[in-house]
Order: sequence, then C-alpha cells, then structure tokens
Amino acid sequence: MSSIPQKTREYHLPKVDGFHNLTLIEAPIPELKSTEVLVKVHAVSLQYRDLTVAWGTYPLGELKKNLVPCSDMAGEIIALGDEVKGWSIGDRVCSNFATDHIFGDPTEENKATGLGAPIDGVLTEYKVLPAHTLVSIPEHLSYEEASTLPCAAVTAYNALLGPTPLKGGDTVLVQGTGGVSIFGLQLAVASGATVIATSSSDEKLKIAKELGAAHTINYKTTPNWDEEVLKITKGRGVDYVIEVGGSGTIMKSVNCVRYGGTVSLIGFVTGRGDVSELPVKVIDKAINMRGILIGSRQLFENMNRLISARKLRPVIDKVFKFEEARSAYEYQASQKHVGKVVIKVSTD
Repeated sequence: MSSIPQKTREYHLPKVDGFHNLTLIEAPIPELKSTEVLVKVHAVSLQYRDLTVAWGTYPLGELKKNLVPCSDMAGEIIALGDEVKGWSIGDRVCSNFATDHIFGDPTEENKATGLGAPIDGVLTEYKVLPAHTLVSIPEHLSYEEASTLPCAAVTAYNALLGPTPLKGGDTVLVQGTGGVSIFGLQLAVASGATVIATSSSDEKLKIAKELGAAHTINYKTTPNWDEEVLKITKGRGVDYVIEVGGSGTIMKSVNCVRYGGTVSLIGFVTGRGDVSELPVKVIDKAINMRGILIGSRQLFENMNRLISARKLRPVIDKVFKFEEARSAYEYQASQKHVGKVVIKVSTD
C-alpha cells in the first residue's frame, strides 16, 4: 500500500466568472471506501459545458463551491476497495458522466452525480470513483482518445442509437464540427446513415467530408441552410437532427426535419432566438423532440461495442499539458477546434 499516492494535484474554480480562476493546488486523496477505486488520470477532455461552468452561466443546476471541474477522463485503476468485484489493478477505464446513472432515464438523483458541476470533477492527477460507474476503454484507443467519450460521444450515441435507433439509409443532420457533432457524424456513418454537416468554415467542412459526410453546407454563405437540406433530401427532410445551437437554430432544424422525424436537443451555443412558433411547428409535423442529458453507463457500454467493432477513432484537435489547462480552456472557447480538445494529465 505504500506505493499508493496520498496526495494529488488538482484544479479548482474558487470563483466562477471566467477560466482565469483555474487554480492548481495539492490536496489529500480521500480514503477509499470498500466499493470505490482509485484511478490514475491519464487524460481529460473539455466540453462547452466546462466553459459555462467556469463562466458561471451553466443553466442545468447548482454548482459545487470551489469545484474541481471537468467530467471526462480516461485512466488506469491503481487501487481497489475491499468489496470491488470485476475490476483489477491496471485496468484502463473511463467514468460515466453521471456516476450513478447506470441504466434507463435520468432522474433528479442521478443527475446530481454529474462530474464537474454538482460534484467535483476529474481535472486531477488521481480520482476516487465508485466502481459501478466504470466502463472499460476500447482496446484500440489511447487514453487521450478515450477521454473524449463520456460526454460528447455518449450524447451523440443516445441521440442516434438510444430509444429510437436510426437505420441504415436514414439521413442525419449534424450542426457544426464540435465534439458531439463530429461523434454524431462518425457514429451515423458507421451505422449506415447518410450525413449532412453544417459549419461556417470550408476548412472544417473538408474534414467532415473526410470523415464520411455525404453533403456539407457552409451556413455563413448559405444562411438558409434548412432550405438547402430540403433540396438535398428532395423535399422530404432528414430523419434525425443533432441540434446543438439551441434557440438560434431550432426553427431551421424543425423546418428541415421530416414529418415524424427526430430532433435531439443537446446544446445552446447560439444564444437566443424567436421560438414562439415552435409548438405549432412540432405538432404540425408530428416531430419527436427529445432533450438529451448525456446517457447511462449501459449506453456507454453499448456505444463502445460499436466503436470497437468499427475501429472508430475520436477526432482530437489539440492536446495540452496538465499545467496548460487555462490555455486548453482558451482554445476550447475560441471555437477553432474540430472534434475534441484534450489535456494530457499523466506523463508516464
């Protein structure tokens, strides 16, 4: 037991009015309970959510005071509680986003276990976690690649292959080239769907094409992108929309989804827009509109089987050192990235 570390370096947010508040401190590692494991964190990936937490604008619940931020990590088990079964020292693991969301729908109780907002997150060298939240990393992925899965990938999987799974031949619209949208593109293509991708950058759209997007639309040069989607689908509309913009884009999404199609509400990156006509439009086209709050451990495990079967590799834009966490946040906020921004925590 002497080789098990007693202390960890971890980032805290003593105030939430910007990521300049990120403060690296040394803290004691809590003693393991019998059902917990100690994980050496190798890599952490960032989400838009992490920015809103740091800015104090996160709209989905209360924040813990002096929080350790971030929800997504990959690491290795270095110690086990006495009652932990099915895991061994050295196993490569991720944690589910909400540690107690094991299967089924979200509840108020399991939502309150979301890492990096209501409870301390994973931007730390060592993390104590309940064994029931762990998921094995697909063998072909590195720690950096695996760290991108818990939030963005599971969200995209839930939207496309959750309760109403897409079929080969379906058409999917993904907005932008951030983490969720790129995973949506990859998972949809791997499942036999036709993907239409939007972005304000032709360079980013080129990457979307390389990843398998059949059609791309620059929404800067084609502001009525919803009409373009209808043209591409010969007036029918798409079967699924990965809606990450929020009220600024949702009316266009509703316009270009098919009758009876699915719009998955995932993000709110565009700010405000007039949605007064939304209820009428949804009823008029019998649209299935579903809010996605990440997903369960069971969904994560199902997704990993698809990732392993198709040997999918997450798209990582840039990797930062642990000491460069502020720079990583800055880069995430710049929206220059395609796919994911990762912080490499461990150097060995």
